[in-house]
Amino acid sequence: MEWLTNRWMAAAAGIWIQWSCGASYTFSIYSPVLKSTQGYDQSTLDTVSVFKDIGANFGILAGLLYSAVTPYGPSSASSNSKSKWRSFGGPWVVHAAGAVQCFVGFIFIWAAVSGLIGRPPVAVMCFFAWLGSNGQTFLNTANVVTGLRNFPEYSGTIVGIMKGFLGLSGAILIQLYHTFCDGDPTTYLLMLACLPAFICLSLMFLVRIYEVHDGDYKRQLNGFSAVTVIIVAYLMFIIVLQNILIFPSWARIFTFVILMVLLASPFGIATIAQWEDSRRFVQSCSLETSPPLTDNPKLITSSSQLPEGDNIEYQELPSDERQLQSTSDDMLLPGVEEKNLLLAMCTVEFWMLFITMTSGLGSGLATINNMSQIGQSLGYSVVEINNLVSLWSMWNFLGRFGGGYVSDYIMHRKRWPRPLLIVATLGFMVLGHLIIASGFRGNLYFGPVLVGISYGANWSLMPTITSEIFGVKHMGTIFNTIAAASPLGSYILSVRVVGYIYDKFVDKEDKPCLGTHCFMTSFLILAGVTFITFLVSLALYYRTRRFYELVVLKRFKHSSK
Repeated sequence: MEWLTNRWMAAAAGIWIQWSCGASYTFSIYSPVLKSTQGYDQSTLDTVSVFKDIGANFGILAGLLYSAVTPYGPSSASSNSKSKWRSFGGPWVVHAAGAVQCFVGFIFIWAAVSGLIGRPPVAVMCFFAWLGSNGQTFLNTANVVTGLRNFPEYSGTIVGIMKGFLGLSGAILIQLYHTFCDGDPTTYLLMLACLPAFICLSLMFLVRIYEVHDGDYKRQLNGFSAVTVIIVAYLMFIIVLQNILIFPSWARIFTFVILMVLLASPFGIATIAQWEDSRRFVQSCSLETSPPLTDNPKLITSSSQLPEGDNIEYQELPSDERQLQSTSDDMLLPGVEEKNLLLAMCTVEFWMLFITMTSGLGSGLATINNMSQIGQSLGYSVVEINNLVSLWSMWNFLGRFGGGYVSDYIMHRKRWPRPLLIVATLGFMVLGHLIIASGFRGNLYFGPVLVGISYGANWSLMPTITSEIFGVKHMGTIFNTIAAASPLGSYILSVRVVGYIYDKFVDKEDKPCLGTHCFMTSFLILAGVTFITFLVSLALYYRTRRFYELVVLKRFKHSSK
């Protein structure tokens, strides 16, 4: 079973769980039937949607559970007690909790919509909307943190892949809807309850932690990246085509089969990567001529799995490395020792990241939440608006994947600290808001692209930077707490800024606002707020630059040796 128990198969299984769990991104598919069957007005429906968004971004419980049930330290550590603990704990516990939440939450909504149960109170419906969406945070936390621990030298790339597939989840699930449930959102709700839970429970035991610190896997990891780009290109092509042509049933099934083949390809890549690892390990063993490990201790950097109970000795750090450790211990920056949530919240860096994400994520959500109204005010057609909304998930994905991949490139090749990329993304986001505010014809084909890519990049950069500054032991809890900035920023910037100013321009007959003035002021404010957080992120970069030079970049250099 070695071909199933390796970090490559863990990554492939994580990808499948990620693309299946983004039901919160498809609320617009089933919200009309929820509104009509439950007798909701728009305000009540928006209240349910708010609880859905809070659930999808409240991942603190998921982070605490992950820290409690997963062992921390090298997977080859030899302790009988730890071996027994590992057999009962692990990421699968978090996956199981998330799968149960997804199923219970959406099966209740389906039962209410289908008439199987009586019309529940609004508060009860809000709770189950929160519960179903909150399951997403458990699955996302388990996949992201496990991937980061399995591929520490290229953590940005693996986090970008995992976050990217979560961002693509909405587009993939909508393709499932068009293929099997088109015109029947009630059946789609039943699918949302069953499909993610089934995929998660089937694959969760493959997602394990293999903490081996070798950097000789970039080529294989690029295979996952290439498949990811091919899938997003295919989805973009299909989405545009579906907005132009009416697909018959056979065409929908054909395009869906191609999509499933592409989604299955990560398992093929995982099998090939494990075969190459095994062959390389056999070759290294056959050429081994040094004395036994106990006679000649050396640092273990092989990706092979060692049997439990082996006594492994590690090489003592050279004097310059000990000096580096001593230097880093004296720094006022966090990250050398593992910090829990409370200790992290006592640092300036935590709140810098939180403020940065409040604007970076909040202004991005404010843009997509008002895309239809912005397009309508500027005279875009319904088809154009639908295309822009559909393509947003593509820009979001490009940012999530590209942010992680590019950040690894600048870290390994240019030796630039990762927070520098957050500075760049916020700068592009300022430009995107200004383009939207300008109101010139065709502006929505440029401005939202910059905002969407920058928004997605922040989602992949924030967990990786969190792990580097505060450590990986409690990063699930810490980065999920910082992610709470997303709904907070959305409420402040979308409701209290964009929505409030738009309502001021709506006439007494409740006709939609038309003209560039409808959103110009609000997006100028968004640009100003984002520029302020651009300065905060710049301060974060300067504050952590020496820490990255002395600790993180040195760690990469040592691991590559």
